[in-house]
Amino acid sequence: MSEVAPFAVMLIMEGCTIALTILAKTALTAGISPFVFVVYTNAVGSILLLPFSFLYHRGERIEQSLFTFPLLFRIFFMGLTGVAISQNLAFLGLSYSSPIVVCAMGLLMPTISFLLSIILRTARLDWRSTSSQAKMIGTFISIAGAIFVELYKGPFTRPSPVSLDHHLQVIPKLFVFYSTPDRWVLGGILLAAATLSISVWNIVQMGTVKQYPQVMKVASSYSLVGTIQCLVFSLIMEGDLDAWKLKRKRDLLLIIVTGVFGSIIRSNVHIACTRMKGPFYVPMFKPFGVVFATVLGTCFFTNSLHYGSVMGTIIVGTGYYAVMWGQIREEELRKEREVEKVGDISDLKAPLLQENEDAQV
Repeated sequence: MSEVAPFAVMLIMEGCTIALTILAKTALTAGISPFVFVVYTNAVGSILLLPFSFLYHRGERIEQSLFTFPLLFRIFFMGLTGVAISQNLAFLGLSYSSPIVVCAMGLLMPTISFLLSIILRTARLDWRSTSSQAKMIGTFISIAGAIFVELYKGPFTRPSPVSLDHHLQVIPKLFVFYSTPDRWVLGGILLAAATLSISVWNIVQMGTVKQYPQVMKVASSYSLVGTIQCLVFSLIMEGDLDAWKLKRKRDLLLIIVTGVFGSIIRSNVHIACTRMKGPFYVPMFKPFGVVFATVLGTCFFTNSLHYGSVMGTIIVGTGYYAVMWGQIREEELRKEREVEKVGDISDLKAPLLQENEDAQV
């Protein structure tokens, strides 16, 4: 049961994420501004996160204050990279492409994080170690897959009969997976840039949590700051007040569900699974989103999912797992070295203790 429950819950989380992505694509195609959508969903999330973070950490006491300049600067930067930049780029990219491209570019995160660690010199690259080799090979495979997704769409996996094409164009769609005209390449570039922003946010977040371990308070703080940043940016981009009016009731429902799911449900599930199964458990489920997107896109949508984008995303997923394997192997080697050091220290202490005992005798 301890193995089945986290596995099932993580699969449900990935399935819900893809379902909400398809619903967001539908809302964006219907005319809601991606900038307005980001503001509303993050506003809902921030309103919920703020009181929840205090309940989550009730009874905990730490000496470090959150309201210091270094931490406040980190929170501002996390709001900028983790909310304002990444989410605006992501939803704008989604409006230009499709959920399968969102999956493909999201799988670039460990690759981009690995490249950033080399650029920032926070990680050492050892060409002789299998972990470094796996990460390098995975990086090349992931980048090649992303380029494949960008440059080759290919035929539809489920084309509609020619006789129905006109009727499908006239009938309004309840759900949208892919819309025309598209800006496929631009959408992919924006989504890749969003992943880069998230990778930078992740690096800053890890350092921040080490300084201030109450993770939900950190999350609620940068979520609030990011929402304010999004509001300022969106007011500049969407000067027309009509763009802020929700014309359909289901758009309001989608905004509420997205805000609740992203801020409370998914984050808590990820934290719980990480505590139960370790830091690499949750990321291993990321490529399952490709499976859900492919199944949904093929079974329920015609003229929506391309063979090229599916093939390219699978290639990116292969590179993703190669990089992740390298990271896991590197962590295992680090732990082995720590155990060896402890053993060496114990071996050094043993003769000294023996000498002291002999001297006392």
